[in-house]
Amino acid sequence: MSFGKKEYEFLKEIGLGPRNSGCYVNGVWQGNGPVVSTVNPSDNQPIAEVAEASIEDYEEGMQACAEATKIWMQVPAPKRGEIVRQIGDSLRTKLHQLGRLVSLEMGKILAEGIGEVQEIIDMCDFAVGLSRQLNGSVIPSERPNHMMLEMWNPLGIVGVITAFNFPCAVLGWNACIALVCGNSVVWKGAPTTPLITIAMTKIIAGVLERNNLPGAIFTSFCGGAEIGQAIAKDPRIPLVSFTGSSKVGLMVQQTVNQRYGKCLLELSGNNAIIVMDDADIELAVRSVLFAAVGTAGQRCTTCRRLLLHESIYQKVLDRLVDVYKQVKAGNPLEKGTLLGPLHTRASRESFVKGIEIIKSQGGKIVAGGSVIESPGNFVQPTIVEISASAEVVKEELFGPVLYVMKFQTLKEAIEINNSVPQGLSSSIFTRRPEIIFKWIGPQGSDCGIVNVNIPTNGAEIGGAFGGEKATGGGREAGSDSWKQYMRRSTCTINYGSELPLAQGINFG
Repeated sequence: MSFGKKEYEFLKEIGLGPRNSGCYVNGVWQGNGPVVSTVNPSDNQPIAEVAEASIEDYEEGMQACAEATKIWMQVPAPKRGEIVRQIGDSLRTKLHQLGRLVSLEMGKILAEGIGEVQEIIDMCDFAVGLSRQLNGSVIPSERPNHMMLEMWNPLGIVGVITAFNFPCAVLGWNACIALVCGNSVVWKGAPTTPLITIAMTKIIAGVLERNNLPGAIFTSFCGGAEIGQAIAKDPRIPLVSFTGSSKVGLMVQQTVNQRYGKCLLELSGNNAIIVMDDADIELAVRSVLFAAVGTAGQRCTTCRRLLLHESIYQKVLDRLVDVYKQVKAGNPLEKGTLLGPLHTRASRESFVKGIEIIKSQGGKIVAGGSVIESPGNFVQPTIVEISASAEVVKEELFGPVLYVMKFQTLKEAIEINNSVPQGLSSSIFTRRPEIIFKWIGPQGSDCGIVNVNIPTNGAEIGGAFGGEKATGGGREAGSDSWKQYMRRSTCTINYGSELPLAQGINFG
């Protein structure tokens, strides 16, 4: 066990020890399931142990959460916003420790780890303002002495199942909004990042405790598929947010739909950047580097396909290969590192298999393509020249592998962009207004995120985040995403003494 290492001392500052209970149930820490070790992907050495949830822990937690929800939904929305404000302030005091933990346990570089925690703080700020703007509509009635209006009320309990690549930011997208909307939250974090789940929960639990609120308003579980399946099947949870692969997301959706629940799905991406012949090439290259190499290619918004106009193809490719040679891979906590490890040994094995498949389908490796020999899960950032029609291009290989392909016309580029099953993020580099507005219009990109002159990744929280097709159709974080966490009632009030009917119907 590595917990005694000097570089791990900061973990004590966020309430973590060598052995940790992995369930926060009814305001109490416990864990009666298997004991697992969480592993540092930089050296594959254990960091600490976590006692996961059992099904009995889950049931105990859900019963308490259901009771706590009755209290929480009656708290006025601006008061709920005040609690979320305090959560944001508590996160600020531990920003760097939590960011280091994300970097240590997940493997992303420190700047990205801190940025992920900052994203939750930003979501708290957004949600505080939102708590005073959960507005309904007043609708003119065609009937005399009648009033129509819309009321928004809490759903009850929102289930949140998050993935390893953003082990806490996606919680923030969901929980901050769900809480101000009057819902309790049940969170199952990724099984390979349990320390982040525990540390985040301790911050939230502390705020609830200081305000004399039931801890069960926020219930969390470390665990595997068994707990995720329980959430998907549970009729006490009207909305389940799931982040993960398209394959698993479809199974979650089918399970939730069988009980007439609602799903928010954030699934696979297969994102393209198009570089037109008039593009700022240096801006495009810098953007592609961050989009393709950031988080070691393990973002759902990672750029996986680079479409280059034939007139600038070789110039951009050569420049990109030069930049890739300068990428420093190594310990994500060290200054200057741009590429951390893949999250697990299995991810590294998938990378190796993926490269073999790429070669078998005519792909030409022009940079990288190999694992980096080390105790950790490091691989080389990789550039591949390949045909847009190759089957492997339509799949999401979750690593720093960039497919480069050539096009002649904007129409052809848009068709390639839209040709894959996924529809999350996309970007085009150009200065021509007619291209920009074609790209963001009905005959342009079919993705949920459609950018111009910026990377496919690094979305701000103010907009709704999500994608189309096999990405799942969910929208989380900003804009009017809050409406998915509430139920809308259309209310017609007759304040007169007559009973006129709509559509002029005369019934006796």
